[in-house]
Amino acid sequence: MEIPLFDLKRQYMRLRAEILEVVDRVISSGRVILGNEVNELEKEIANYVGVKHAIGVSSGTDALVISIKALGIGPGDFVITTPYTFFATASCVVRNGATPIFLDVDETCNLDLDQVELFLSKVKEGEMDETVVQDGDVERKVKTVNKVLDLYKDMRPERVKAVIPVHLFGRTMDLERLERIRERYDVKIVEDAAQSIGSEWRYDDSVVKKSGSIGDLSILSFFPTKNLGTYGDGGMILTNDEELAKICRKLRVHGAEKKYFHDIVGYNARLDEIHAGILRVKLKYLDEWIEKRYQIARMYSKELSKNSLLESIPDVDWQDDVRYHVYHQYVVKFKDTHIREKVMEEFKRKGIGFSIYYPLPLHLQKCFKNLGYEEGFLPVSEELSRTTLALPMFPELREDEVEEIISVIEGVRKCLQ
Repeated sequence: MEIPLFDLKRQYMRLRAEILEVVDRVISSGRVILGNEVNELEKEIANYVGVKHAIGVSSGTDALVISIKALGIGPGDFVITTPYTFFATASCVVRNGATPIFLDVDETCNLDLDQVELFLSKVKEGEMDETVVQDGDVERKVKTVNKVLDLYKDMRPERVKAVIPVHLFGRTMDLERLERIRERYDVKIVEDAAQSIGSEWRYDDSVVKKSGSIGDLSILSFFPTKNLGTYGDGGMILTNDEELAKICRKLRVHGAEKKYFHDIVGYNARLDEIHAGILRVKLKYLDEWIEKRYQIARMYSKELSKNSLLESIPDVDWQDDVRYHVYHQYVVKFKDTHIREKVMEEFKRKGIGFSIYYPLPLHLQKCFKNLGYEEGFLPVSEELSRTTLALPMFPELREDEVEEIISVIEGVRKCLQ
């Protein structure tokens, strides 16, 4: 049985009539750039996430580039982020002339906020505050952060301007702690919610907020494979700050608020009307699709938790119906690289799709060699790159297909015994 990693066609066949109607409506209107569809989508997304402003742009990458630009971050500035993510999370910093600071991730695959606070307390306050560590080996984390600090010895504290946390694979980071970090250390938060639209976090006072709602600026991606995706590139910037929203709207159209009158140098980074119309159709189904992803994740986890080849699987606990994870990807961690290779070989033989997210962490990429990171600096990210594998995950995945995927992994276990 051939099983794709992701199948765009199954979803399209269900929505085909609605989507073709939108395409016809947009083209027939004669307004295909920044018209009613974009305006209405911005309102609907802002309402869904719980922010005041949403700005549709041409991609998630452009949303990141514009966000960093809008915050005034540039040459001589530094931005903390994760090395275990898609390239755009860091390239947006460099494209604005600033420098990324990579810190390691934790067992959730997300940026380790213990390390973020260890780093910021040392840089901003002059002494590393080890009491900020909430989980894990304090000694190991301090050692990692000290290695990174040695790479940035001449950095002035006031030039560390922002943190870009990524809600990777759809798992929400601790939004409440991110807000505390912003307040304590005077840094901006740029939430990369490209993979996590609809995910949530419950605060200590029981308030529930969605990923993308607390950043000074936050971004979404509408790449076709995303939980809410169009049939091409698209993205969105989210904020509660009216002035930042105004700047971002200018930047997406060459820095002009009024056509042909340019206040700043911007970009051609507009979200197309057709894509916006398609996304408006799909947004109506998003919560239903998230629920289906959750059910598929539960099927995987129920059986894979018994498989001794696996070191860890995604957490599927939605406590009190709070959606801590929306399963953009279902990524498992095998006990070693050899096991992963055997599973991939068998998947290829059976026609089952898979992917490695991400085969080389950003701090070891050739283009960042000048920063001075070496293999072993960020061990958790490096280990994840060697041992994790994304299994097929999309709302239309059938139960018998999930069972087949589980069966193949179990077959590898038996062969390796």
